[in-house]
Amino acid sequence: MDFIEELEWRGMLHQLTPGIQEELAKGKKTGYIGFDPTAPSLTIGNLVQLQLLKIFQLCGHQPIVLMGGATGRIGDPSGKDKERQLKSYEELDHNLSFQVKQAEKLLDFSAEGNPAKLVNNIDFYKEMNVLEFLRKVGKTLTINYMSSKESVKKRIETGLSFTEFSYQLLQAYDFQCLYDQYDCIIQMGGSDQWGNITSGTEFIRKNVNGKAYAVTTPLLTKSDGSKFGKSTEGNIWLDPNLTSPYKFYQFWLNAADTDIPKYIRYFTLKTKEEVEAMEEEHKDNPNALKRELAKELTIRVHSQEDYEGAMAVSDLLFKKASKETLLAMPQNSLETVAKELMDNSFEISKSDLQNGVSIIDLLTEATTILDSKGNARKAIKNNAISVNKDKISNHETMINQDALLHGKYIMVENGKKNKFILIAG
Repeated sequence: MDFIEELEWRGMLHQLTPGIQEELAKGKKTGYIGFDPTAPSLTIGNLVQLQLLKIFQLCGHQPIVLMGGATGRIGDPSGKDKERQLKSYEELDHNLSFQVKQAEKLLDFSAEGNPAKLVNNIDFYKEMNVLEFLRKVGKTLTINYMSSKESVKKRIETGLSFTEFSYQLLQAYDFQCLYDQYDCIIQMGGSDQWGNITSGTEFIRKNVNGKAYAVTTPLLTKSDGSKFGKSTEGNIWLDPNLTSPYKFYQFWLNAADTDIPKYIRYFTLKTKEEVEAMEEEHKDNPNALKRELAKELTIRVHSQEDYEGAMAVSDLLFKKASKETLLAMPQNSLETVAKELMDNSFEISKSDLQNGVSIIDLLTEATTILDSKGNARKAIKNNAISVNKDKISNHETMINQDALLHGKYIMVENGKKNKFILIAG
């Protein structure tokens, strides 16, 4: 595949420096994207850039993931309207180690001929003192040149510390170090990084008389103009402990119909022909396209098992799932169900279940699923009540600890739509 042509049909090409396509046509090249560990996990916003590296690798080139062990300590002013709060070194190191594992899951670090590489830019600076930095790095670019960059211009009036102003120098010097050490000639990123990236190409031109290139993607937004990667609850994380695989899966299912063609082109690993065939097959059914994308991404970012778990939770919450589905659920899936049914959840005492609780008392006293014992008897008589998918036909039925799933959960249903989760403690 031709990398630039691949980006063009996917709608992922925003800017590039002249001559890059001719350079890539000569054979395998090395390119990189930097990731600063300022958050506890990568997000689906970062997934855009990881996808860029993945496509680069699939086109036969070698991707480098540059983790910002150094730049993360400074903070990139790009896209920010105020000064960042600096993270502690301990927090940054913890975040970095976690994000490394996420990157390793999404790129091929054992590919024959072009394995992905991982580099930490703290290695470029840990032996450098401030005087050496000012002489070796600070002399390369003028204040005028640096101030002309969009990321700086936007902040000059509202306030920009020397610390954040210097970020551009660090990113530029990173590129030069990768050029020198790994023959890395391409830096990629979002369109808000264009100024920082081209500062790096200028470093390489001035300091080592080399030629380097830049490629950026458009900043991905939703059709309503809101920021991609956000839900009503906040960021969509790649860490299953911050965003469950179910929530991750549901994000794609809940995307606007108008966003799906763009999302598919950005995130699928299918070919252009496969995408066009899939869109033709489902041209009148955007939900089918959403399910295809949600499945592919949930498996790639999490696992096949997590995808199946997300499907089971969806079936349990929105469809007529079987008892077998409920009983086969692992504890983390039931925890997800409990979170989704938070407004319909009740805490009950495990000790009260030792001797058994009548179903009537369970529905009306241990919980407020029904407001009276008379209504509870009526619901049972009408065959509306089930416990863990078993219909309750006798109002004298006793519920005990045997009903606890994973020693903690009981699912109660009143009719087809009213689902409740009981959490024993």
